[in-house]
Amino acid sequence: MGMGMTDVLVVGAGPTGLVLACDLARRGAAVRIVDRSPAPPRTSRAKGPNARSLEILDDLGVADEVLAAGSDPLPMLKYRDRLPVAETDPWADSAPSPDAPYDRGRLIAQWRLEEILRDRLAGYGVRVELGREVVGLTEAADGRHVNVTFAEDRTERVRYVVGCDGAHSSVRKLLGIGFEGTTAEDQVMVCGDVDLAEGALDRTRWHQWFDEDGAVMLCPIPGTRTGWWFQAGPERDVRGRPLAPTADGFRRLLARHTALPGRALTRAELLSTYRVNVRMADRFRAGRVFLAGDAAHVHAVAGGLGMNTGIQDAFNLGWKLGLVLAGHAGAELLDTYEEERLPVATRTLDLTSERLRATLEAIRRPGGGLDAAITLDTTGLGVGYRWSSLARAHDEAPRPDETPRPNETPRPGDCLPGSPQPGDRAPDTPCVDAATGARTRLHRFFAGPRTTVLGFGPGSAAVLREVAAAYGDTGVRTCRVYAPYEGGARSGPGTAVVDDEGHAAAAYGTGASDDRDTETDTDTRTGTDTATGTVIVVRPDHHLGLSAPADDAGSVHAYLRRLHGAGRPRNGSPALVDAARKG
Repeated sequence: MGMGMTDVLVVGAGPTGLVLACDLARRGAAVRIVDRSPAPPRTSRAKGPNARSLEILDDLGVADEVLAAGSDPLPMLKYRDRLPVAETDPWADSAPSPDAPYDRGRLIAQWRLEEILRDRLAGYGVRVELGREVVGLTEAADGRHVNVTFAEDRTERVRYVVGCDGAHSSVRKLLGIGFEGTTAEDQVMVCGDVDLAEGALDRTRWHQWFDEDGAVMLCPIPGTRTGWWFQAGPERDVRGRPLAPTADGFRRLLARHTALPGRALTRAELLSTYRVNVRMADRFRAGRVFLAGDAAHVHAVAGGLGMNTGIQDAFNLGWKLGLVLAGHAGAELLDTYEEERLPVATRTLDLTSERLRATLEAIRRPGGGLDAAITLDTTGLGVGYRWSSLARAHDEAPRPDETPRPNETPRPGDCLPGSPQPGDRAPDTPCVDAATGARTRLHRFFAGPRTTVLGFGPGSAAVLREVAAAYGDTGVRTCRVYAPYEGGARSGPGTAVVDDEGHAAAAYGTGASDDRDTETDTDTRTGTDTATGTVIVVRPDHHLGLSAPADDAGSVHAYLRRLHGAGRPRNGSPALVDAARKG
């Protein structure tokens, strides 16, 4: 890495910053992460990762710990005038499917999730530097690094900076990037972590009291015996202005809306006031500095998408920075971060505002509750980037009438024949490891910081061999997906899996259906089309980059060149490669 210059300085050690730091560290980048709080930040804001975030945490190797430390989302018990009136389990009709093993998120305290991610990061030798505040950022005259000034007046040189430092981001303010939007002063909630007397309430439910004159919500915090997340409409003064949250205020709210006495609440901490803020940064990048998570966008809490959108920002940016720093991809790859994530943030702002409106509407009626905020969209599995420049074959020019339409995201389960399209999330499916015979899943093969080239059908073998020869040790792996009826030696470079139940062919739309047109070059005995096959490039963040017929090796090579250069690592430090590129 040259003179030990930091490749990436991550500012802010919440879930977004920690996911990004873990992803960069495992790629061998020289990453540092700083946070201005003197101790690890503790907050009770986010209730846990959604289904898509669990896939990302699985890729980072921490999903099992997160699952163990959390609980399933709970049924909601709703009250009016202190009496239970309805119970809803928003996930009752949902089940894991072959292409999505996580159909729901996980309840886990945000500080616990951060602890798990900090431990993973420490395993790479990277520790959060606490009590370090960034007060100055200037891009160097040579355009090759950023000078970062800390509060204690030290200036350090780093190649890239990513601001993951929340809604009040200093990085965003130092860059002078606008944060337009609205704050709804009247839509206010007070929150905190509280302890209730043991046995005061059933811990298998999320209790929600919605009255004409206010609301209290209590959700048990997993991993604690008596801890609960408390959210409520605030107390107000005589002029109707919301009062700041206090333990005694929480007790009065409890006594007023629930059948519990105020004294049942024995402790209250991490008190905060939440106002509905819907804002977005004008841009997610200025030169060598990027914004991710709440620093880039904040929105209504409905649907629980705040932390999840940030984790997904980080997972989109990490591999791109990694490939540019390693000298494989040109710096222009970094332009695709904003190209892909800004429309997703816009859509998320609209979606959450709509869910908030639906929820406020629902709670006017007895039995209405927060389940109004939960839809298929909130799993995150349907988010894709079909409009992206990374979602095209190299010879495809955008049609003049083609404008990005990020709101046309396919919903999970909506897969049409021949889908998914480039840009969409790559489906996960059960399969068998051809080498060991062990049951596994496609996402296990995608895991780790690499691009995966999947080959379906006999015709794909040649392209996979060429790719393995050109890119063998530069972060590209090949995986041949065999149909159950394909005999022969299942060997060759890269990994191989057997699609023993046909789920992969179905999910990727590459299956040979039984009613195949018999006039094509088909082996009637097995139904396989012997001449062809399909090659699919899966980006490191599990999104489809390219889908091409196996005889179009040119498109596959052109796509890989864009991400991984001409194959086989070049000599020279990343900085020199960067400089040579810039010319």
